[in-house]
Amino acid sequence: MNTKDVIYELRTKSKMSQDELAERVFVTRQAVSRWENGDTVPNTETLKLLSQLFNVSINTLLGSPRKLICQCCGMPLDDTIIGTDKGGAPNEDYCKWCYADGHYTYSDMDELIDVCIPHMAKEGFTEEQARAYMKEKLPQLDYWKRYEELSDNGQFEEFKRQLIDEINALHIEGMPKVERLNSLVGSYVNLAYPLPSGISARFLDNNATYLGNQLESEFGGDRCFGVLANTAFILVSTYETDGKNPELVLYKKR
Repeated sequence: MNTKDVIYELRTKSKMSQDELAERVFVTRQAVSRWENGDTVPNTETLKLLSQLFNVSINTLLGSPRKLICQCCGMPLDDTIIGTDKGGAPNEDYCKWCYADGHYTYSDMDELIDVCIPHMAKEGFTEEQARAYMKEKLPQLDYWKRYEELSDNGQFEEFKRQLIDEINALHIEGMPKVERLNSLVGSYVNLAYPLPSGISARFLDNNATYLGNQLESEFGGDRCFGVLANTAFILVSTYETDGKNPELVLYKKR
């Protein structure tokens, strides 16, 4: 698909006229018409505005000439899992698990490998194969090559440690101590919890990235604890395999 077709499709799916799109990205209607006729393409700054407006990568706007992979974990990227800069603009160098709202979520390569191995096992890798592959792959990626330059000097890790201390201080019966928080995308963990009123409610933004973990219950059985948190809240729940029959244990504003 060419740039002209991509812009036309995004505009019409959003039910915008050419005039409305032009106003949103500070150009004339004639400029939009020329893009959609294939006479010109938007300049770099306008591509950034279009990217943020439609929540797609610049690569998509240009007809996907490049195969995108996360420069932290190596995952293939599409527009649904692209990370975001502060302010919400898509950053096509990273996935939502590794980079969210301008923050890099991993500072330890071995920790990232440990998180990736169970997912790679589902694709047929043994643990040994997955670990060997990631140890070879990650040092080739831009984030790890430029880690000293891109690192926040441990600020995000300190935030995670603070969250862990707050969660453990809740002393929830049957829940073991949290030792680690991983990045989790809302759409994968946004369970619907039944409330006393009889309705079910979801508390997460499908497009946001949270910190959390799954813990086996000290009571045994087939239910486990799920922990999710960000700067605004801490959520603790229990559920069965694959998130079935979830029950909200605690929702606490920070």
